[in-house]
Amino acid sequence: MNPTEAHARFQELREHDGQVDPLELDAVWAELDTVSPEEILGDWKGGEFRTGHPLDGMLAKADWYGKSFLSVHDAKPLVCRNAAGELYSNLELGQGEASLWTVEFRGESTATMAYDGRPVFDHFKRVDGNTLMGIMNAKGVPAEGPFYYFFLERAPGIRLAAPAPRATEES
Repeated sequence: MNPTEAHARFQELREHDGQVDPLELDAVWAELDTVSPEEILGDWKGGEFRTGHPLDGMLAKADWYGKSFLSVHDAKPLVCRNAAGELYSNLELGQGEASLWTVEFRGESTATMAYDGRPVFDHFKRVDGNTLMGIMNAKGVPAEGPFYYFFLERAPGIRLAAPAPRATEES
């Protein structure tokens, strides 16, 4: 597969209504260009590839919208919708927020988001100027996976609602 074929295959897999073979996603990933953290700053709307991974559908249940990278040290990995339809950074689900780094994954250095409160990394590669492919990797996941595959599309500026107050044991 060459880069042009990888872009076309990415679109086909993204539009596929059903389960996607992770090996096909890996073949696409291998042909995509790496990115730097600075190149991906901004707001992104997300979606997932259903591969049979245990996380399939879990973000939808949390009403996940996407991610917001305000700076390399201020990344909001789980922008979700609240009951009023407003977007907010779901600190509880993510156990905090995140930061962007350049990390080697599969022999290539690319932009990677490190979660503050979880041993989780989201690695990114460029599909085109407005689309990223992501692979979530975590502590304890073998080199061959299973990985969680997702995509991000540039979105207009996200206006986040104030975070909901955290429940305390006393309330």
